Amino acid sequence: MYLWAVKAIAGGLLGTATSTYIKKTPVGVWAYRKYEAIAVWASNRYGIDILNKEEVKLQERYPLLLKQIKNLENRVKNLEGKK
Repeated sequence: MYLWAVKAIAGGLLGTATSTYIKKTPVGVWAYRKYEAIAVWASNRYGIDILNKEEVKLQERYPLLLKQIKNLENRVKNLEGKK
């Protein structure tokens, strides 16, 4: 049992380290941009929301709060535009 737990932890740490290293390389930057482009395309075409899971959860739980936040953001934009 302990061997399984150690392997899981080591695998998680190795995967995170590898992902962090690759993200900084030119190929990694290209791959992450490609992933984001595909996610946006899928979201627009099929209504699949891959990147904004937290926002979707907030919208389901607190729709009135998010509506109020958007109203306040619009008011700030209007006030900044009048300067």
